[in-house]
Amino acid sequence: MVSSSHEALHWVFQKDPALLTRAFQSVLHVPFPEPRDFAVLNADLTEIEPVERRVDTLMRVETDEGPYLLVVEAQGKKDEKKRGSWPYYLSYLYEKYRCEPVLVVITQNSATARWAAQPIRRGLPGWDSMTVRPLVIGPDNVPLIAGEREAERDVPLAVLSAMTHGRGARAAAILEPLAFALRTVDGESAAVFGQLVESCLGDPGAKEIWRDLMSEIRYFFNSPVAEKVREEGRVEGREEGREEGMVEDRAGMTLRILEWRAIPVPDAVREKVLACSDLDQLEDWAQRALTAERAEDLFAVDGA
Repeated sequence: MVSSSHEALHWVFQKDPALLTRAFQSVLHVPFPEPRDFAVLNADLTEIEPVERRVDTLMRVETDEGPYLLVVEAQGKKDEKKRGSWPYYLSYLYEKYRCEPVLVVITQNSATARWAAQPIRRGLPGWDSMTVRPLVIGPDNVPLIAGEREAERDVPLAVLSAMTHGRGARAAAILEPLAFALRTVDGESAAVFGQLVESCLGDPGAKEIWRDLMSEIRYFFNSPVAEKVREEGRVEGREEGREEGMVEDRAGMTLRILEWRAIPVPDAVREKVLACSDLDQLEDWAQRALTAERAEDLFAVDGA
C-alpha cells in the first residue's frame, strides 16, 4: 500500500514512464523527443563522503536525438534547501552518466508550483555560471479530467489529474469518471492506480467516496461480468459486460454522492435513478449530484 502522497506523486511515473513525456508535450508544451525505451535507474546520488543525497525517481530515456535522464522530484511544500540540492543533482548525474539531465518537479500545491518554477541562478548578477530551470507539473497545468470518455482515452493522465487536484473541493468530480475508466485496464494496474489516488486525496469525504468506488472496482474484476469479458475476448462481449457494470455502478454512485453531501433521497428519486439504463443520462445526473441542493434537482432539465 502506498503510504504517502509524496511517494505516489513520483511513483506513478515508474508505473507508466511514457506519462512523463506525454506530460511534457501536452501539459508543459515542451518539444521532448519521442522515446524509444525507458529504464528506471538507482536514485541514490550519495558519493564516497557519507552525505546522503537521493532523488525521488530517476529514469533514462532513449530517443532518436540521444539519451536523457529524467529526474523526478515530488514536492509537498517550499524547501529552500532543494534549490541548493537540485543544481548538484543535475551536475553529478551529467558527470556520472554523460547524458543530459532534465529536472521535473510535481506538486499538488499551486504556490509550491510557482516557487519551484523559478529559475535557480548561480554566479554573478547578470552573468550566470549556472541556471537551472525545473519543469513543473501541478494543478495549474495538469488538466482537470472530469469526463469518463476523456479519462478512458488516457487512464494514467487521468490518474495524474486526480492526484494533482486531490486536495481541492473539485476532487470528488473527477473520481467517478476515473473509477469507470479503471475498468478498461488490467486488474493489477487498476489496484495500483487506485492506491496512488487514495494516498493523494486530502478531503475525507472524497477519500470515502474513492474507497467505495474502489470496492466496486474490486467487485467488478472478480464478478462473472469481468470473467465473461476475459474468457470471450470479443469486442461485443467487452462492450456488453462493461456497459452492464457501469450502469449499475453509476446509478449507485449518484445516490451515494447525494448521501455523502447529506441531501435526503426520496424513494421516488432513488427508484428513478436505479431504473435508468442510459449511461449518458446517468453520467449527467452524477455530475448534477455534486452541486444539487435537492435530490429532485437531478431531473430539473427533464421536467420531473
